[in-house]
Amino acid sequence: MMKESVDALFVGISELLPLTEGPERGAVRGSEMAKVEVVRGGAIAVREGRVVATGTTEEITKVYEAPLTRDLKGLVVLPGFVDAHTHPVFGETREGEFHLRCRGADYVEIARKGGGILSSVRSLRAVPEDVLVSKVRERLRGFLALGTTSIEGKSGYGLSTESELKSLRALRAAGEQAGLTVSPTFLGAHEVAPEYREDPEAYVDLLCEEMLEAARPLADSCDAFIEDHVFHLAQGRRIFERARELGYRLRAHVDELSPLGGTELAVELGAASADHLLYLSDAGLEALAASDTTAVLLPGTSFFLRKERYAPGRRLVDAGAKVALATDYNPGSCYTQSLPMIATLACLHFAFSPAECLQAMTRNAADSLGLDAERGTLHAGKAADFAAFQFPSFQGLGYRFGDNPCVLTVKDGVIVHEVAP
Repeated sequence: MMKESVDALFVGISELLPLTEGPERGAVRGSEMAKVEVVRGGAIAVREGRVVATGTTEEITKVYEAPLTRDLKGLVVLPGFVDAHTHPVFGETREGEFHLRCRGADYVEIARKGGGILSSVRSLRAVPEDVLVSKVRERLRGFLALGTTSIEGKSGYGLSTESELKSLRALRAAGEQAGLTVSPTFLGAHEVAPEYREDPEAYVDLLCEEMLEAARPLADSCDAFIEDHVFHLAQGRRIFERARELGYRLRAHVDELSPLGGTELAVELGAASADHLLYLSDAGLEALAASDTTAVLLPGTSFFLRKERYAPGRRLVDAGAKVALATDYNPGSCYTQSLPMIATLACLHFAFSPAECLQAMTRNAADSLGLDAERGTLHAGKAADFAAFQFPSFQGLGYRFGDNPCVLTVKDGVIVHEVAP
């Protein structure tokens, strides 16, 4: 029998988890999150940047041949991670604030003294756009090195029309140069701009009357930080309703620092995601479980801010909510790009299994971003985004932490990261 020609074969995979046992599109919920199929001795056939087939090495090599064959013996291969909440567009890091918090300073206290987000606003406004592109590009390459092939990336450290547009342009250019899929989010409502500290309503006017419309060609989604010390519920509603009029998908920083009811607002307005959720109310949990809004959990932020409280991840899964995990990578409250590390925290604090972590960092995250037609699983016809890890078995996800277990990343069928043997 004549074999079908493809561009590349990845064979001999110790354990392959293509997630093809579930639906090709959409999220999985509840007990379905724990169901994954492990293909031992697995293989992937790739052509023109897409998955042609997955299966055992014996099955795949009987049907396909390729000019490039890579033996991934001893490695665990997973769909490329999808990070559904990141803040990669910033000028400088804020390590000094980390050490202040270690000595007892509070995140809100630092912010009120002009640190926190406003510190990042000053540095971002000062950096030239070409320099910003270079900085962001290197950060995006860092995601690829950790097995993440798609991210949601936010603006939010400019807080002026000019600087927010600069941020979104830099994010687009850096994504193209790094070869990472980026779903861009406008987060002009990350904090009240320093020029409007005495008149927050005027800043909301600026957002709704100018910034949202100006940013629309550069962003798919709109986010807002809904907390009493930033934007209260009525302001958040106004921002989101205007964003929805302009065709943005909605994402929301809610119920992180207090039980304000932001989750209920997000669900009411049909938001794609409600993120953080440390102070999620019972009503908010029930609303999420009955909705298509994804609960994006960020345990790294609780860890980095030395908080004892974490979002009710286990309860959300058991209630049947859509659940995703993300890093919240940013210079102030969670300086990590590692989804394997986030899996460790999810196992420890949410009692998630490795399978639940994997679903939350691939399929469900892609669904929350509207990327699930192309990304998140390795169904035939989808983008060939996957990564190989030095785990003893799939159970190593969550178990191994503190270093980078990713030794190979493939993006759209091309090897973009590889650790020399």
